[in-house]
Amino acid sequence: MTRIVLTGAAGFIGSHLAEALVARGDEVIGIDNFDPFYPRAAKERNLTGLLAGPRFRLLEHDVRSVDQWAGVLTADSVVVHLAAKAGVRPSIEDPQGYAEANVTATASVIEAMRRAGATRLVFGSSSSVYGNSTPTPFREDAPALDPISPYAATKRAAELLLVSLAPLAGLKVAALRYFTVFGPRQRPDLAIHLFARRMLAGERLSLYGDGSQARDYTFCSDIVAGTVAAVDWTAHAPVGVECFNLGGNRPVLLRDMVATLSRALAIEPTIEWLPMQPGDVETTYADLTKSAAVLGYHPRTSFDDGIARFAEWCGSVYERQH
Repeated sequence: MTRIVLTGAAGFIGSHLAEALVARGDEVIGIDNFDPFYPRAAKERNLTGLLAGPRFRLLEHDVRSVDQWAGVLTADSVVVHLAAKAGVRPSIEDPQGYAEANVTATASVIEAMRRAGATRLVFGSSSSVYGNSTPTPFREDAPALDPISPYAATKRAAELLLVSLAPLAGLKVAALRYFTVFGPRQRPDLAIHLFARRMLAGERLSLYGDGSQARDYTFCSDIVAGTVAAVDWTAHAPVGVECFNLGGNRPVLLRDMVATLSRALAIEPTIEWLPMQPGDVETTYADLTKSAAVLGYHPRTSFDDGIARFAEWCGSVYERQH
């Protein structure tokens, strides 16, 4: 049994990860501040099954407060730090808030680990760090020097903070660059969930660009499998930071994503096309060579199968009005 301290435990990825860790016998202490970015009730529903079991405990803390970590961490704890402000477009409106939640909070996690003598850390980063200038497929050794949104910049800044502090604090860090995660419980602001909700309500879809933008969509169970593998990897990793791509390994065009979702929901949407918005990258595409070799990571859920499972979940949550 491993003792995992998981920040962002009530979120989309965090709740799925907590369930997987508990299912394999780990003890999970979940930390979440229930940021109002989307409704608290949705996050509480994510935790329903976990709170009924003996291996999960929830603490409502703000990870930026180092003092609140007292008594939570022990030297043998593994920290999985997923708590963050997410979203490209909102970060343009609130760069200061994103810097505090994504960079300052990461510094607080590192300081709390240093005080407790904990050394194993898995950090939830993002494919957005690659920007538009990195050749595809994205490799982890690409410079990643041109983020095009404050969100992307804060994720890259947090990675660099870890690079500088890991040797000083003796940390063994896996920085996981997640590629457009989707599936049941997906954040309501993300495109697939937002579009599905609007289709079910009979509302028009607003699409930006010409439909040729592409995303390397990754089903949540594959992300969880890669993250669990990273937790285990930190047990024997050297001191320092290693970055790993966790993606689906197949970019899907925006117009094809909408068509696939439309078929799964059996709804033909009305579409309004609008100009591209600032901060959006044109293509994401993960090179998984390193993740496969080091973590044994191989995505198992195709985009079509993942969308079918997501559509089934939507049917249980939303009333069809179309």
